[in-house]
Amino acid sequence: MTEQSETLTNQPLRFSIPTRDARGRLVRLDEVLNEILAAHAYPPVIERTLAEALVLTALLGASLKEAGSQLTLQTQTEKGAIRLLVCDYKDGALRGYAQFDTATAAALPQDPTLLGIFGQGYLAITFDRMKPASEGGGRYQGIVPLEGETLADAAQNYFVQSEQIPTFIRVAVDHVDGRCVAGGLLVQHLPEGEEGRERLHVRLDHPEWAHIEIMSSTIAAAELADPALPLEEIVWRLFHEEKEVRIEQGDLLSKGCRCDPVHIRDVIAKFPAVDRVEMADDAGDIVVDCEFCSRRFPISLASFNN
Repeated sequence: MTEQSETLTNQPLRFSIPTRDARGRLVRLDEVLNEILAAHAYPPVIERTLAEALVLTALLGASLKEAGSQLTLQTQTEKGAIRLLVCDYKDGALRGYAQFDTATAAALPQDPTLLGIFGQGYLAITFDRMKPASEGGGRYQGIVPLEGETLADAAQNYFVQSEQIPTFIRVAVDHVDGRCVAGGLLVQHLPEGEEGRERLHVRLDHPEWAHIEIMSSTIAAAELADPALPLEEIVWRLFHEEKEVRIEQGDLLSKGCRCDPVHIRDVIAKFPAVDRVEMADDAGDIVVDCEFCSRRFPISLASFNN
């Protein structure tokens, strides 16, 4: 592996270390992240938490190789500042939003705990793979408590508890020249060097993974969120002493809100006419709100008579 000058932003970088039975992904979000955040006027704490969730979604979604597959990350909480957080990834398209209690969010300290942000709650991660069930396709969901100092800690617990894969995850969020920049690193151990084999994570003889985990933990938050630092350079700094490190660029990410007036009208058209009348406001419009892009779509009741 050699150093490269190009800085990958909004494009995941995959890497693998064959001699250590390890693989990983890096991502840094800049323009795409700010497009998503611009649709809402989030308080700083909520914005930072959603940015972290979007990085996690990009890291996890980058593992999906089949067209049409989707990764959804969602929190289920009680009494915290954030009442609902949803992010998803599909074919390189990323979207997300957070519903929050304004008063509770305003009372949070500058650096709140995960418990303070969410209260008691759970993190749900759902994979929808577009391939036959016999090949690992279909829907799979894992749910774990929102525990740890960060969302990244909770996601790391998900892999240990639900997937039984030793995993290291770090995410950093910063502001550079007035815009939000966030980056993340995910590294995993692959027993026997292959996917699909028995995962003996409870064994105590994982010297290769212990080494990779120690090297991964040397990553600094400033490195992950530095838009001027190429992702290849981060891999080089962490693992340049390894015999072989393979890298591969992932799909370019984009803002992925999928709301469309034509699609929305087609969905509403499936309802009985009497139900559509009840949905309409005094102006004769059925108004649909998109939480992801914070837009309203008025669909005229009269248009269904055409």
